[in-house]
Amino acid sequence: MRTKPAPINTEGERKAVDRSFSLAGHLVTAPKAAAGLHLVATPIGNLGDITLRALETLAGVDIIACEDTRITRRLMERYGIAAELMTYHEHNAATVRPKIIQRLAEGRSVALVSDAGTPLISDPGFKLVREAASAGHKVVALPGPSSVLTALSVAALPTDRFFFEGFLPAKQAARRARLSELARTDATLVLFESGNRVQEALVDLAEILGSREAAICRELTKLHEEVLRARLPELAAQAGALETRGEFVLVVGPPHADEQVWSADALDAILRDSLVHGSVKDAVAHAVALSGRPRREVYARALELARKTNAGDCDGQG
Repeated sequence: MRTKPAPINTEGERKAVDRSFSLAGHLVTAPKAAAGLHLVATPIGNLGDITLRALETLAGVDIIACEDTRITRRLMERYGIAAELMTYHEHNAATVRPKIIQRLAEGRSVALVSDAGTPLISDPGFKLVREAASAGHKVVALPGPSSVLTALSVAALPTDRFFFEGFLPAKQAARRARLSELARTDATLVLFESGNRVQEALVDLAEILGSREAAICRELTKLHEEVLRARLPELAAQAGALETRGEFVLVVGPPHADEQVWSADALDAILRDSLVHGSVKDAVAHAVALSGRPRREVYARALELARKTNAGDCDGQG
């Protein structure tokens, strides 16, 4: 397998002989990719999930822009693809993005890939797509693996409507406040979570969203794939024994008809967060709009929480 970047000729393009990939022991020649930005979905775990069109495009482009060259290189080595790799991620995007746009202006072909799955889902790719499209460059999407859709497929929960939230806030107060806002979303929720926070997140989900059906999807398409299906309180009770290594997608079913009005805990969470950033009046207006509870009840609770907060500040000052 070839691991070095493909040679570049005097026009700055890869030699035609290097535009190939290996499949089942056979070398397949790929045509030169058309100029433009190609958004290529890559496997979320099992490298066998790559599409033939993705392989042909990755072998045929001049440059592959990726989050982590080490991860993308493993895919390239598996399929014998030689191409120039350019690192593009949230920390260097502002610097690298103009360079990619310049390559496109020169008539080059660039493939954008993420570490796993479909580009632009929880990564900075949308800014590159926006600038490329605004500049008149062709943008082509190559559909393929997605952890969001894979989790929805195996969760055994309604899929007619779903809301992708991505990662919840890392700090508990902000996380609970955001969950309180999501509580009235009339759709299945899809969340990403890291292994070191998934146990805490499950406890907050159970307290804020109640006894909804849910699924924990871990290491999807990988050797140790695991899907746990139960109601949130049961999953939260088992959280302490949960294997936390790996990648997690949490899927939570939509609210039942009797859950349209928030619980007291959910109301308190959003009020506390709003009171930190604004006045009682603003906090009440925000909570009433989200919670479905009567304004008089929300106002009384906001005053009580504000008094407790102020009393705590005074106690702390001695």
